[in-house]
Amino acid sequence: MVVGFDAMKMETTQGLSKNMRSINIGLTEEQRHGVMQLLNQDLADMYLLVIKTKKYHWDVVGPQFRTLHQLWEEHYSALGLNIDACAERIRALGGYPVGTAKDFIELATIKEHSGDLPSATEMVSRLVEDHEMIIRNLRGHIDQCGQSFHDEGTADFLTGLMEAHEEMAWMLRSFIEGQSLESSGARPRSEIQVPAGVS
Repeated sequence: MVVGFDAMKMETTQGLSKNMRSINIGLTEEQRHGVMQLLNQDLADMYLLVIKTKKYHWDVVGPQFRTLHQLWEEHYSALGLNIDACAERIRALGGYPVGTAKDFIELATIKEHSGDLPSATEMVSRLVEDHEMIIRNLRGHIDQCGQSFHDEGTADFLTGLMEAHEEMAWMLRSFIEGQSLESSGARPRSEIQVPAGVS
């Protein structure tokens, strides 16, 4: 459930000091609050993804343990930096980032899978789906920031986040695709399925 605009506006302004100067950065209050709502959803998704990535980092077993254990440590470290940057972007716009597990779960579009222990390949597959969901959300948020809220700065910021998720998703997809390639980049002929009757 995404927090409504009025609730978000109230939460954001309640924490402001009476002595605090109004923000004049070329965006209306409504534009800033609209952008902050998008950023808080992105923050919640990334936080939930960090939790899932760390859990899989701890639990993975099998022949690819070391590879995935190290890869996921790199991913959750990078995600942690992006989460901090997202929270700071919200603060720069005059708001306050969500910061409770309840808020993260309510705002996130990706889902938890509590109580199960999937195979290493299923762990990777789930994380690919999560990254791809976040990428799709970010694409929409980039458009909204630019077209609806005229905040090109946040659109640019979100573009950087999207590119980071695209790279992580690519690394994970490469793991589960598992296709060997020749030095030319082509698949070996032995792995290409040739229709019957064709030599």
